[in-house]
Amino acid sequence: MDTHDPNDLGVTVADHIAVVTLDRAPVNAQSRAMRESLIRVMDEFCDRDDVRVVVLTGAGKCFSAGADIKERAGFSGEPGRYVSHNRLTRESFYAIEDCAKPVIGAINGPAIGAGTVLALSCDILVASNSAWFQMPEVDVGMSGGMKLLERHLSRHMARYFYYTGRKIPAAELHRLGILQACVEPAELMPAAMRIAAEIAEKSPLAVRRAKAGFNTGVSMPDREAYRYEQQITIELSRSDDTREAQQAFIEKRKPRFTGR
Repeated sequence: MDTHDPNDLGVTVADHIAVVTLDRAPVNAQSRAMRESLIRVMDEFCDRDDVRVVVLTGAGKCFSAGADIKERAGFSGEPGRYVSHNRLTRESFYAIEDCAKPVIGAINGPAIGAGTVLALSCDILVASNSAWFQMPEVDVGMSGGMKLLERHLSRHMARYFYYTGRKIPAAELHRLGILQACVEPAELMPAAMRIAAEIAEKSPLAVRRAKAGFNTGVSMPDREAYRYEQQITIELSRSDDTREAQQAFIEKRKPRFTGR
C-alpha cells in the first residue's frame, strides 16, 4: 500500500514493513501539519497487523532541517500558541518512542535541531556517510533536546555538541556506537531494509513486548526492571507465538508466527 499524506509524509507498507518518508521540499522542515501527520501514522501503526516494523527516512538530500522557523516566528503575539506548539512538538517525538513497533531511522542527510531529536527518538539508527547531526538551538534562541542527547552521549559530549552547535559527522556517531551503520548513500535504504526484514520475521508479539520492556524499564531501578521483564516472559509463555517458536526450535525449522 502506497499513500502520500497531504501534509508532506509519504507512507508505503509491504512485507510487514512500513516506510515513512518526510517529504517537504526543500529540507523537510517540520511544520505543525507534518508533526500532526507523523503522530497519526505512528499511532495507526500500533494497531495495524500488517505493520511489524517502521523505517523513517527523508526525501531528497536532507533528513530534516528541524523546526519550521518561519511558521514559528509569529507565535509570540498569540496567547497560548507557543504552549500548544511545544506540546505538539514533543508529542511528535514521543509518538516514535511510543509506537508499539520498532522504528528504524534511515538518516539520508543532515539532521538539524529537531531533525536530530527526531532521529534519536528512533529505536535503531543507520545513516548515510554524507549525513551529519547538529543542535544549533543556542544560535537561534531556542531550547530543547538536552535530556535526549545525554541519554545517547556522554555528559561532556552532549554539552559540547549543544553549546557549540557544531556539526557532528555520521561517521563520528557510528564510532561512538550510536549508529548501527554508516554507509554510502546508495546503500542506506538497503541497509535499513535488511534490518527491518530481519525484525519483521520474528514474532510480532515478542518484538512488541520487547519494545515495551525497553521503554518501561528505562525509568525503573535495575532490580524492578528485570522483574518487569520476567513478567513479560510469563505473559509471552501463554501465547501461540511462543509455543510455535519453541516447537520450531525443537523441530529445527523456521517458525510461522501469527502475532497471537
